[in-house]
Formats: sequence, structure tokens, C-alpha cells
Amino acid sequence: MKPSDGATVRALAAGVIAAVRFDGRSLKAALPDALSRLPDPRDRALCEAICFEAVRWLPRYEFWLTRLLERPLPRAAHTIHGLLLAGLAQLDAMQLADYAAISATAEAARTLRQPRLVGLVNAVLRRFMREREALRRAAQADVEAAYAHPRWLIDALQRDWPQQAATVLERNLEQAPMFLRVNLRRGPRTAYLAKLHEAGIEAIPADDLAPAALRLARPLAPTTLPGWHEGEISVQDLSAQLAATQLDAQSGQRVLDIGAAPGGKTAQILETFPDLAELVALDVDATRLSRIETTLSRLRLSASCIAGDGGDPQAWWDGRPFDRILLDAPCSATGVIRRQPDIKWHRRADDIPALVAQQARLLDAAWPMLRPGGRLVYATCSVLRDENDRQIDAFLARTPSAQSLPLPEALGQRAGAGAQRFPQTDGGDGFFYALLEKRGAGDDAGAADRLR
Repeated sequence: MKPSDGATVRALAAGVIAAVRFDGRSLKAALPDALSRLPDPRDRALCEAICFEAVRWLPRYEFWLTRLLERPLPRAAHTIHGLLLAGLAQLDAMQLADYAAISATAEAARTLRQPRLVGLVNAVLRRFMREREALRRAAQADVEAAYAHPRWLIDALQRDWPQQAATVLERNLEQAPMFLRVNLRRGPRTAYLAKLHEAGIEAIPADDLAPAALRLARPLAPTTLPGWHEGEISVQDLSAQLAATQLDAQSGQRVLDIGAAPGGKTAQILETFPDLAELVALDVDATRLSRIETTLSRLRLSASCIAGDGGDPQAWWDGRPFDRILLDAPCSATGVIRRQPDIKWHRRADDIPALVAQQARLLDAAWPMLRPGGRLVYATCSVLRDENDRQIDAFLARTPSAQSLPLPEALGQRAGAGAQRFPQTDGGDGFFYALLEKRGAGDDAGAADRLR
């Protein structure tokens, strides 16, 4: 395929970065359209790298732009602002050759129909190269610029995890490793690992706690992997894989997966526990529910997919209790910033109380649907204690029939009644897990009353 010119790649990246920076869009939503316009895979890889690095370091790059620009660019030039961020990403994080990067980035202003700003882009980026050491020293003296995180999140991590905060902030600025989950219904992990090696793809088993997990030496497009179209594998982070394994579901049991879209954990439950009587995959968004069905279709699996609110069971539940429930709770996603760096820009401190209230609502509504002796796994991709161990401690205090069960020590650091994992260089994302068992011969009165 003929590669696109460098200016086109940078112009498309600038549009994505501006959409994240100014329009509140996520990288996940904004990037695919830009990549679809680049036929050459090398151009797609460059565009994606520029976008991720610009957003990953956005707090620092914004700090620098306030010093490099004499005045803020007007609203009509938001895409040029995104282009400057793309230029800083190339020169700083990506360490591309400065002459080629500056030339192509400045020319991209013409591609974006802003020919009068070609000179400005060129001048700003050249000034950065001249003053970069002084700018880096200035960034180290500013908390947000130094850590490339918003101040509220820095403060929250230092308050919740004073010993781990600096490491978590550092890990969040790394590229996350790519993990696969082998469909154990189709064969053992060792067999698929051998298939990868035959194809010249380096991978290693990831973790004994996740018997289906493999870590690739470098990220690859999933559709290029052997067996993808045949349903032999899925892409799923290691920490995400560890949630469903804690269900320990038995043959003939009914399982409920709350917040199931896009279907990764739903599929994993079916692959790991093949003799269930039924798996109900629930999601409040009917559009997202179709993604579960697409995922299951590729993997040749099936579940009962229901559009419904986990916090309002009366609208969809048939009254039959479940033996196992996985509550993949909505959360701040502060544990997956490596994969979704725009979270740092879009999430606000005042979002957390609403999320905590929603998690509590879902826990209280799920509990009466669990049979006595049944188990509920609560999981989030958060590293904030209000959403995790404090949430579970509060639930246990108000729910007499609930008791916590021990989790494997290797799952994560002990945190209240649960286990907290932090993002790791060669391991999974930040995640929290709690395992709860329902004792007694019926729902506790408090939880039952909350459903009425």
C-alpha cells in the first residue's frame, strides 16, 4: 500500500487530540475514524502512537504550551492546538527526528486548511527544541506537570496509598502490555502458545491465577493473530481475567453478569465454567448489549442477554435466584489509565461520589437475587478506596447476611475485605476484587426492603 504523506497523518492525529482535549470525546471513540482513513498500517501505527502519547502527557504538554504561546489560540483553531500537542508528543515522548517531525507537523496546518498558521506551528515547535531543558525543569516544579496527572487524582492516590502512589503515577505513563485469553473450550493454553511460536509471535504464560492468559512481547492487531476469526482467543487484560475466575461456578448453576458489555467477562465465564445451567448477561445499554452478542458469536458461545438496570431488578428479573453473581461495577477507571489516558483529562473529583452511590445501589439490588450459600464477586478497575474496600466495608456493615471470603494472596494487596492490584510494568491493570458469600436461609430484611 502507498503510505500517506506525513502531513496527512499528523493532521488526522491533531483532529483526534483536539476532540479529546476540547470536545470531551474519548480516544476509544475518536481514534477509529482517523485510522480508517489511513490505508497503510505504518501510517496507522504512527497516528495511533502520536495520539496516545499526546493524551498520555497532556497535563505536561498543556503546561508547556502556556509558556510557548504568547496567547491562547482562538476556538476556531482548536485543531491547531491539537496539532501542537501532536508535535510535542513527537519531539518529547516519541523522540522522533526533530527536522522531519517539525516539518511534517507544520505542513499539516495547511492540510487542516489553516495555511496562515504553518509558520506559528513551526515557530512554536522550534522554540520547544531550543528551550526544552528549561521547560522540563519548570515542569518538575509543578505537581500536575511533573506527574502528568490532574491534581485531584494525585492527592487522592497519595491519601489512599501513600506508599504506592508514586509508583502508580509512574506506571500510568507507560504503555500497557497486551494480554490474550485463550478459549479453553477450544484447547489448552500450551497448544495456542505453540501456535503463536510457529507464527513467529513471541508470548509467555502470564499468571498461574489466570490459566488462560498469555502476554505478547509486543502489541499486535488482534485480527492478525492465528485463530482469532475461529474464536480461539480474545484480548483481555490480565487483571480483568482474574475477576471471573473468583466465581468458582459449579456445574448446573445459574450465573448473573451485571454490567456485562462488551462481553469479555461474559465469554470468559462461559469458557471457564462450561457446564452452567444458565448465564444471564445484563447491561443497562441496549446498544452495548449487541456488542456482547457479537463477541459471543465470534467465540461460538451463547448466553441470555438482557437489557436492564442492575439496580432495578423488578423491571427484568424473573424471581429465580442466582448461584453466582459477578458485579463488574461502574467506576472511575483509574486503574486502566495506561490503556485509556484520556481518563485523566475527563474524570473529575466530583464524579466519585456519584459513582460510589451507584455502586452501593447495585450491590444492594444484587444481593436479594443471590441464593443463600451463593457468592458475589465485586470488581472494579479503580485504585480509589472509596469505590473499593471502603465500599465493601460499608456494604458488609449494613448487610447482616453478607460475609467476606478470603482471596488468594497473589491476587493483590490486602485492602479491607478485598484485594487491590496496582498497574504493573509487565502485568495487569489496577483492579479491585471482593468475594462475598450469602449466609442464612433467606434474604436479610434490610436488602429485601430496599428492593420494594
